[in-house]
Amino acid sequence: MSQATPKEMTLFTNPPARKLSMFDTQLLAPAIADAFRKLHPRTQLRSPVMFVVYIGSIITSLLAAQALTGQGEAPAGFIVAAAVWLWFTVLFANFAEALAEGRSKAQAASLRSLKQTVTAKKLATPKHGTTWLPQPALDLRKGHYILVEAGDVIPIDGEVIEGVASVDESAITGESAPVIRESGGDFSSVTGGTRVLSDWLVVRVTANPGETFLDRMISMVEGAKRQKTPNEIALTILLVALTIVFLVVTVSLLPFSLFSVSAAGAAGVVTKPVTITVLIALLVCLIPTTIGGLLSAIGVAGMSRMMQANVIATSGRAVEAAGDVDVLLLDKTGTITLGNRQAAAFVPAPGVSEQQLADVAQLASLADDTPEGRSIVVLAKQKFNIREREMAVLNAVFVPFTAQTRMSGIDIGSRAIRKGAADTVRKYVESLGQPYPAEIARSVDDISRRGSTPLVVVDGQRVMGVVELKDIVKGGIKERFAELRRMGIKTVMITGDNQLTAAAIAAEAGVDDFLAEATPEDKLKLIRQYQAEGRLVAMTGDGTNDAPALAQADVAVAMNSGTQAAKEAGNMVDLDSNPTKLLEIVEIGKQMLMTRGSLTTFSIANDIAKYFAIIPAAFVGTYPQLKALDIMQLASPASAIMSALIFNALIIVVLIPLALKGVQYRAIGAVALLRRNLLLYGAGGIILPFIGIKAIDLLLAAFNLV
Repeated sequence: MSQATPKEMTLFTNPPARKLSMFDTQLLAPAIADAFRKLHPRTQLRSPVMFVVYIGSIITSLLAAQALTGQGEAPAGFIVAAAVWLWFTVLFANFAEALAEGRSKAQAASLRSLKQTVTAKKLATPKHGTTWLPQPALDLRKGHYILVEAGDVIPIDGEVIEGVASVDESAITGESAPVIRESGGDFSSVTGGTRVLSDWLVVRVTANPGETFLDRMISMVEGAKRQKTPNEIALTILLVALTIVFLVVTVSLLPFSLFSVSAAGAAGVVTKPVTITVLIALLVCLIPTTIGGLLSAIGVAGMSRMMQANVIATSGRAVEAAGDVDVLLLDKTGTITLGNRQAAAFVPAPGVSEQQLADVAQLASLADDTPEGRSIVVLAKQKFNIREREMAVLNAVFVPFTAQTRMSGIDIGSRAIRKGAADTVRKYVESLGQPYPAEIARSVDDISRRGSTPLVVVDGQRVMGVVELKDIVKGGIKERFAELRRMGIKTVMITGDNQLTAAAIAAEAGVDDFLAEATPEDKLKLIRQYQAEGRLVAMTGDGTNDAPALAQADVAVAMNSGTQAAKEAGNMVDLDSNPTKLLEIVEIGKQMLMTRGSLTTFSIANDIAKYFAIIPAAFVGTYPQLKALDIMQLASPASAIMSALIFNALIIVVLIPLALKGVQYRAIGAVALLRRNLLLYGAGGIILPFIGIKAIDLLLAAFNLV
């Protein structure tokens, strides 16, 4: 065979770079620069609330320039200071969004930096041992076949059609432990950029360059490209409505003020009209600028937190939907259980010893390369030290499993050894004119009730006994399901097993319900049934047969170890292939919704407090009676307005860590959560501005700044 010569192909093949902290110096400088770049009107238009502040900043700046010529509506220093703090408000909001985007961009940049050149070994025919030619990986296309051997980097995404090998996927998952990839089943998908550690694989290419999982992964973590979620759009509409209401009210206050001054002047009382600068300050402080400035950052940070949990989300919609999930469907094999049934016990028939059964069962499994077959060979070796025999030495012929016979085994001369499902073996034995032992039927029922799978072994015409294949439930999963239940999420296990087996596994795992003997159509029907009831459905899966249901589910988490079809159908991919990760996904989704709700509550409550600082100060010149509302006893009207503006700008900076990190998640119901938000963030939003504005007012007065 010819030797490969390196050609250009960008792939990442090393573990991801370190995760950046919230205010890492690598993020701060670009975020500050981006904050100024985002001052472009087109960028500002994306946030209607902050666009109003942006326009107010421009108008105030023009008024400040006019005041510096000596023709201002108020002292130049006051208007200039107001303009500066209005611009700071806009910049701080831009900074919050840029910082959130910067974390996602840094993650994508770290992936792009981990690239190298590689050449593929393209096969003329899809068979190991045939001639291969070096092919630049950029020239590979869907349907091509390639060979990857020990030490090779897998050049592009594909499905294993022949062979079994150990693969290092640390470049994607960050986990150092290698994984087994083999043809057939749900562990046949390989990802470009991973490295083969042993043996070889023949792979069918399933993606064109530029369309690989790596390419999608990089684009997905680019938080700047995310779309607004439905809830975020609804909240934006609410904020716009509040802004329009306050804008109309504020604009109407100027003619009222002018009329009042005119009326008072006619009565011989000297009063002053409210200035445009003060009205702009009033508008900015009363509209929900806090949540308006942080809303985008919250959404981007939600996707970033998902990435830090080693989950790739295709959009913010998927993250948000995870927070609203109330039904969770889980595929049993590979999700609730470890994925491969393991031989756990030999149950012999009457007159047969356990060792005799183990010996025959091992013979039947010598050429069976399925995980179940290999586990039978290992169990016989462990329990009775029965060493593997060579098929060639025995002159044995392997009889593979087929859909027609539903059995497998070997023929040694005229001796036929078979193993298979109980019903299949029963029909086989009876077709030979032999009775099927009642004791075996009882053993099969007992094993099924325990949640295991019975595999009956027959030697010639004699039933030797039953091998118990046990589904191993993943450790700690029952506790995680209990936590999901406390969150109000119903868990449903889906399996192709019979009712008895499914019921036993469901009880052991602690799920709320199960669907046995499920076909892909059954899964799809169940999801649609729940959705018709108005429920939001999440599903995890890893197999091709899970793909239709994953495509239908509101939140579809595909295991990275699963098939390409499953990963393409899902709107999230768990790089760790850990189905219990769904709990973290739900928590992150709920945390994002809780963060948005908490900061919205704080922002609206915050405006109430600023009302008592701004209104008396703004109109005390026109209506001296409003002095009675100055419950904070601020130094002067100018100081009150400036203190409120400064607080309004600084509170965005103070809340940036909370927006990026998210509020602490608690598994509580919606009513309790609302009560907690109103108490903590509602009350806090009212109290904090009183304290903050008063403190700023004291500082301004102490240094004679206003």
